[in-house]
Amino acid sequence: MSGVAACGACVFTNPLEVVKTRMQLQGELQAPGTYQRHYRNVFHAFFTIGKVDGLAALQKGLGPALLYQFLMNGIRLGTYGLAESRGYLCTNEGIHSPIRSAAAGALAGVMGAYLGSPIYMVKTHLQAQAASEIAVGHQYKHQGMFQALTEIGQKHGLVGLWRGAVGGLPRVVIGSSTQLCTFSSTKDLLSQWEIFPPQSWKVALAAAMVSGVAVVLAMTPFDVASTRLYNQPTDTRGKGLMYRGILDALLQTARTEGFFGMYKDTK
Repeated sequence: MSGVAACGACVFTNPLEVVKTRMQLQGELQAPGTYQRHYRNVFHAFFTIGKVDGLAALQKGLGPALLYQFLMNGIRLGTYGLAESRGYLCTNEGIHSPIRSAAAGALAGVMGAYLGSPIYMVKTHLQAQAASEIAVGHQYKHQGMFQALTEIGQKHGLVGLWRGAVGGLPRVVIGSSTQLCTFSSTKDLLSQWEIFPPQSWKVALAAAMVSGVAVVLAMTPFDVASTRLYNQPTDTRGKGLMYRGILDALLQTARTEGFFGMYKDTK
């Protein structure tokens, strides 16, 4: 059920993913002010993509996005929910433990993300593909998810399919642990403070809003680096030509584009 629910939400959030991916790749390893900004902000990116690539382009990569959400969140939320229902996230006194919650969230996220990494890589490639006048980052010429997976597998084997998987794990560890930990902790605090009536939907809404802000602040630099690791061009052996790993991607981005280069998609 967790995976199905995530897929339903994905249909509406995928256009945001397309915009996010392109804004993260825009001006890659170029100093601010030295490149043409095709996408000035989120709203301008929506308009530009719809105008140049067509409205259908806002749903690029929807197939792999749905499959990834089903795998990732089915495993992540299902595993976390199982741990929560069995009391593993509480102390012997029955008090919710933020540390246990963060650890369980991170572990559940790693499992789902690693298994779904080839799908996420192809999703990134497809969402970055654009008309030449608004293209950013390396441009792969995939015709679809299955063609892309087949081509990568034939050229580079399993290593190529899981390229960037390890580099993408910090993003998921930080995102999952922050989201699940802050959501649970905020719900507990709001219930203790009795700001809202018991069992009110407002408690979950407020907790989700706090959790969302925390996730964006903590995860975005790793998300930018992960997108670039997946999308970078490769040599004949499937090895990335621009970054050696997640740390190298973060350092190069910060050194060349400055601190805010790691928060490009938040503007």
